[in-house]
Amino acid sequence: MKIITYNVNGLRAAVTKGFPEWLAHEQPDVLCLQETKLQPDQYPAEVFEALGYKSYLYSAEKKGYSGVAILTRREPDHVEYGMGMAKYDAEGRFIRADYGDLSVVSVYHPSGTSGEERQAFKMEWLEDFQRYVVELQKKRPNLILCGDYNICHEPIDIHDPVRNAKNSGFLPEERAWMTRFLSVGFVDTFRLLNPDKQEYTWWSYRFNSRSKNKGWRIDYCMTSESVRPLLQHAQILNDAVHSDHCPMLLEVNY
Repeated sequence: MKIITYNVNGLRAAVTKGFPEWLAHEQPDVLCLQETKLQPDQYPAEVFEALGYKSYLYSAEKKGYSGVAILTRREPDHVEYGMGMAKYDAEGRFIRADYGDLSVVSVYHPSGTSGEERQAFKMEWLEDFQRYVVELQKKRPNLILCGDYNICHEPIDIHDPVRNAKNSGFLPEERAWMTRFLSVGFVDTFRLLNPDKQEYTWWSYRFNSRSKNKGWRIDYCMTSESVRPLLQHAQILNDAVHSDHCPMLLEVNY
């Protein structure tokens, strides 16, 4: 099974930048999208149906904001929308598709860059998200949690760890949360399979950051420990340029 996660930073904009052609070339079995920034009636369904994808969208209540989706060539047994927590579900941050005993999630963690209030919201979300997926594991043990986590874990994951140490996304408390999250039985698949690679998935639009490769690795395919034996290949697809993020690919033997 070939899975790709991609924060498209506006799906309609990405479509105008060659995203469907890229998708036709890559042909993942499952595509997890974040920041779709559209309502279901604005979704260009025919574009993706022509490529053989069924689409499951979970949009934010606020127009033009957030939103996640799963596009799949393989019919899921079940799709679950949201986490059953109103303050998060209103922002369209979590969708899950079940395939047999394997579950694939597209998740968009909040950013804390707009100020203290949203940073506090992010930290609350992180604790609630962890509790939710740990509980979910009891009935769906084999989880693949793909998405934009808005956190770099270690210095290798960010171009300038010293100067970014006080910036949202690389704060000590965020990094400590990720260490705890991994310690309760989750796997950072890219780092597991590429222990020494310094590659990024997001670059600021400012200061020619992408051309200078001054980036952050904030997009992940995390899995349950039980999925580890199925892991085959993890790769950052940094040639894709439809967004300020680039996609990450995970292949599992399933």
